[in-house]
Amino acid sequence: MATTTPAPFVNTLRAVRLAAACLLMAACVTINVYFPAAAAEKAADQIIDAVTGGLPMGGGNTGGSRSNSPSAPPLSRVDEEPSLLVVAVGRVLYAMVPAAQAAEPNLDISSPEIRALTTSMNARFGQLQKYFDAGVIGMTQDGLVEVRDANAAPLPERAVVTRLVAEDNRDREALYNEIAKANGHPEWAPDIRKTFARRWVERGARAGWYYQTAGGAWAQK
Repeated sequence: MATTTPAPFVNTLRAVRLAAACLLMAACVTINVYFPAAAAEKAADQIIDAVTGGLPMGGGNTGGSRSNSPSAPPLSRVDEEPSLLVVAVGRVLYAMVPAAQAAEPNLDISSPEIRALTTSMNARFGQLQKYFDAGVIGMTQDGLVEVRDANAAPLPERAVVTRLVAEDNRDREALYNEIAKANGHPEWAPDIRKTFARRWVERGARAGWYYQTAGGAWAQK
């Protein structure tokens, strides 16, 4: 006489197998946090305005407010009695996967270190501006400042120009690293530098100032 497996046992077994499969999928999920290019540009513009005498820096994140997380979609049923474990695992997966794909964090530029560097650069900018105007210095393709034509500066001021450029470059290097560090992603520093390099020219440079092209040649805005 054949033995019939009770239906509740079958349902439970199915639920356990489904839960195990879901947990295996969760273990394979890789959360990739991509570099937030749009937020980086907003942060760069805000700092550049503060350095060059534009709008003052705000007090927090640069991006818009995040919307509330959507509610979880309805889950499929295992026969007529869904396992609570399956429901829980399903909700975890739903929360993990869309968040991993769609998250684009805002950049926080309100740390004391970032503010101190911005203030330091702003205090120096007035001295550098006349040398930008005269073509003595220019903006490099890697987000720094360089002496382009020392002979365009009066002889007594050339040592001053060299010192100002060195000091400003130290602040710029530290700034890019601090923004990446303050946002928990030190590996973003090169991308932040690239963003600033472009925005220094597009937003911070005045007409007639020199900047380096992608090929390293000097051009005037």
